[in-house]
Parts: sequence; structure tokens; C-alpha cells
Amino acid sequence: MPRRLTRALAIPILLAVVGAAAVLPLGPATAQEATPAPAVSPPITSTGLGEMPSTGARRPGPIGPGVTAFRRQQGDPPVAIQIDTIGVNAQVENRQVVDGVMQDPTGPWVVSWYDNLGTPGQGRNVVMAGHIDYWNVGPSVFYHLAELQPGATIRVTGADGNVFTYAVDWVKQFDADNAPLDEIVGATGKETLTLITCGGTFDFANGRYLQRTVVRADRVPDASATGA
Repeated sequence: MPRRLTRALAIPILLAVVGAAAVLPLGPATAQEATPAPAVSPPITSTGLGEMPSTGARRPGPIGPGVTAFRRQQGDPPVAIQIDTIGVNAQVENRQVVDGVMQDPTGPWVVSWYDNLGTPGQGRNVVMAGHIDYWNVGPSVFYHLAELQPGATIRVTGADGNVFTYAVDWVKQFDADNAPLDEIVGATGKETLTLITCGGTFDFANGRYLQRTVVRADRVPDASATGA
């Protein structure tokens, strides 16, 4: 498996369960560790060496360490995500928050869903993440995520065949070291979808992006849903 450009896509979080709600407080303040902004990164160019499947959600399941089977629970575990306006038609893999850290997606074209946060159909905040680029591949599944506009449609297909439709509410950039985790992955009080990828300037010295692009979308009625 190719080495990723950065393992800093995942946002370290402390997960504490209080009743039925997930509370994700911010970590220690890092203001004293602030790093001067480096020069602007050059444009990302693809080497053409990585696979770019064209079958979208129909391609085979993810292969890689740490991929776990779906744990059946209330709601419908997602298996695919489609965002027509930015050309996303991807498989969704099952990942988790482990020891307070969101596991990285296992490849450039798969989107990770964190099953110990919200599940579609539960009435909670469903959190997914994908790479913006990938070593020896270049631009990856969420490369154009920051271009989404309010109102754009996102469709998530569940393992039971339900289709969950969301409309983008906002797109924001947060500093990686002090992102407001309660706002990003915490409870929203309604059915929402949160998508996360890297963004901002790439710090070549430390091999990491300095910001995160976060998209929040609200669920809307979808006539094609079969029982969500």
C-alpha cells in the first residue's frame, strides 16, 4: 500500500460517552506551539501511477489493515456516497475513532465512516473523511470538497438500500491544531452529515496540511428512501 502524503488527516479527539450522546472535547491548547506559516504550496500534480476506478460505488470493498466489518446497530450503515457537483461516486468503508484518533481512510478513492459516531437514520451527526491527495496518485476523492456550495446535494446509500439525501449547509476551514471538535464531530441535535478532508497550506518540513476542510450538510426528505 502506498505511503500517504500525510497521516494528519485524522483529527485527534477524546471520545467520552454521556448517556446516549457523544461528547468530544478539545485537546490541550497548542497556542505556544504555533508554527510560522510556510510558503504557499505548489499545485498538486498527479504522477498517473495510482489506480482511479471508474465504477464508483460498485467497485470491490476496501482492502487494507484495520478495516473492520460493519457492526449492525440502529440506523443503516453507509456503503456509498455520491456528490455529483464535484464528481464524487465512492465506496464508504467502516472505520472507528480509536484511542481518541480518527483512523485514516485506507486509500485515495474510498471514504471512511466512523461507526462509533452517528449512523444514517439515527437522527445524529454522521461523520466521514477522505483524502485530498495521495502519495503516487495526486488528487484524491475529496480533492474538490472545498468547492461545494450551500444547497449542493449529497446522497449516501445504506447497506439496507436506503438512500439518505443531504443538502450542504456550510463549508469551513479550520486550523488543524485548534479545530472546534464539538462543532465538527459533536452532536448537532438533528440529522446531519459532516465531511472532513485536509486543506490549506502543506507543511513540507513536517509532512502535514495545516488546515482541515469541513462540510456540514442537513438531511432532507428523499422519496427514494425505503424505510429510513
